[in-house]
Amino acid sequence: MTTTVLTLTLTELAADSASAGPVPRPGRRIVSVLAMFLGALAGAVLLRHAGLAPILGLALVLLAATSVAGHRLSASNAAWTRPQS
Repeated sequence: MTTTVLTLTLTELAADSASAGPVPRPGRRIVSVLAMFLGALAGAVLLRHAGLAPILGLALVLLAATSVAGHRLSASNAAWTRPQS
């Protein structure tokens, strides 16, 4: 995620907390911000104790695993997804 996404999420949380109406999905926004901060903390700790090369390798493995999982979960064999002949 880019810092723009994080900034927008934090801004929306702040704006929603000040409004009198119902807050749409505050838990989802809070979890996304928490995940970003925990990822940054984990990266900083790993960088300090392991060095750059192992972290880049781990990031590459995680990126590949996430890409494969996303592709497999989004693949569909439903009839409406097949090209018409």
